[in-house]
Amino acid sequence: MMNSLAGEPPAIRVTALNVLRGGRSVLHDLALEVPRGSITGLLGPSGCGKTTLLRAIVGVQRTASGQVEVLGLPAGTAGLRHRVGYVTQAPSVYGDLSVLENLRYFATVLGAPKGDPERVVAAVGLAGHEHDLAARLSGGQRARVSLAAALLGRPELLILDEPTVGLDPVLRQDLWRLFRDLADHGSTLLVSSHVMDEASRCDRLLLMREGRLLADDTPAELLRRTGAADVDSAFLTLVAGRTEAVA
Repeated sequence: MMNSLAGEPPAIRVTALNVLRGGRSVLHDLALEVPRGSITGLLGPSGCGKTTLLRAIVGVQRTASGQVEVLGLPAGTAGLRHRVGYVTQAPSVYGDLSVLENLRYFATVLGAPKGDPERVVAAVGLAGHEHDLAARLSGGQRARVSLAAALLGRPELLILDEPTVGLDPVLRQDLWRLFRDLADHGSTLLVSSHVMDEASRCDRLLLMREGRLLADDTPAELLRRTGAADVDSAFLTLVAGRTEAVA
């Protein structure tokens, strides 16, 4: 596992995590660390447990056993409220408010600086749409409003659940540039996706299948270890059991 910044705990530490739903195990004894100031990709097919893991990290998922620490504190601790931004798969905005009204409301709740709504509107490429009602936005635009809300107050950790799903290639590229800029300025990002070609944009990868961690590695080391040409092929190699599951 990649070391965090000197003298600091990792942004996320998960130890022996198990989650049950309806009597069925959906996360199996997961253990992982996410280093600070990095982009970590959480990749795997739909239904493999990515969202459940992210919910556990944010502190809104009931767990059967194990520990989840975020920025050195137990997940869900009140003190993390202003330090962690979370974007769910479904856009979380009020349809009867404009883009700017949504962001001003969330900024007030979070105690974010007064000019933050305008800053994050520009950051996610919604300049010119500030006064559009959220209900009249496209799905991709609503997703960007949710991302903008998560950026309010400049959180130390961003948890992004499929943030680029349904977006066109140009916007996806723009958002990944934003993600890289945030990481370069000290933020930590955990980004889930089922699109394997986004793996090359990450500093580190967590590959999941059926609630289990198959790999925790850098993209380059994952390809070297599996002998695969791309992450898609590496994932299939790991599924087939032709290499050690986690280095």
